[in-house]
Order: sequence, then C-alpha cells, then structure tokens
Amino acid sequence: MSLTRREALRAGGLAMVGGLLGLGACSRAPAATAMARRFEVMHSDAEWRQRLTPAQYAVLRGHATERPYSSPLNDEHRHGTFACAGCGLPLYSSATKFDSGTGWPSFWAPLHDAVGEDTDSTFGMARTEVHCRRCGGHLGHVFDDGPAPTGLRYCMNGVAMLFAPG
Repeated sequence: MSLTRREALRAGGLAMVGGLLGLGACSRAPAATAMARRFEVMHSDAEWRQRLTPAQYAVLRGHATERPYSSPLNDEHRHGTFACAGCGLPLYSSATKFDSGTGWPSFWAPLHDAVGEDTDSTFGMARTEVHCRRCGGHLGHVFDDGPAPTGLRYCMNGVAMLFAPG
C-alpha cells in the first residue's frame, strides 16, 4: 500500500500522540480501512478531533492501541452495555464480557448488527479488525481463542467505548 505524504504525516502524528498518551505504536492511515467507506455517522477530521478526547481519537480514528491494563473498563463487572465512544451505538452486553488475561476488555460476542470487520495486515500478519458498524471507529480485533459458546475473543480498546450500567 502506498501512502500519500499527507497520510504518512498524519499516521506519524497519530503514533506520536499515541506514544504521549501511553497508547501502543500500532496506528495506520485511516484511509486504508473502514475510514475510507461511508457510514451512518460521518464527521470531518476536525469535527472528530473536537468530539473525542486525544486518546479516543488516536484509537477510534487512527487505529492506535491503548496499553494493556490501562482502561478502567477492563475491570468493569457491573451489568450494563458497552457503547461506541464515537457515536454511542451499543456494541457489547456485559453478559458476554470475560477476563481474557490480556489487559483489554474482552467479549465473546457483539450485540446484533453492532460491529463490522476488516482484514488488518499490519505487522506482516492477517488479523480481523473490528470497527463500529455505525461510525467506522476502530475498536480492536477478534481472535478465535475465546470461550464457549462462540470460541471468539473480541479484544477491544477500552478508550473506544463508554459503559452504561443497568
């Protein structure tokens, strides 16, 4: 994949912001994935920056990864719903949350019609990226090493979600 100068500078800036915020260096130009498509909720880059915290922007729009064990949602055990921090779409029920031991909030299934998936080939390996179905925000990745009944582990960035108890 070839990046324009603007995309390369933006990706580098996101990586720098991620480093300052304690986020992992995994970020790439948003145009390479779900960000290039149209979604129900669309905003300009400037509007996303205004709506989101720097950490939320780095993950949701720049595909950064927060440091393991840094999110309070990893230890959230109340009954409720985890929603997209970008658009508020409910994504996961607390009934599907489990402790994966990875340091990120993990779920064995999303809510119906809540997420979309793309192939992520960064780092020379193919992974399945998970994004919000409504705004395209990067949430994390799904792996096939989770518990029954699905055998899946949706490994999500806590900063990409909000929790609503109840």
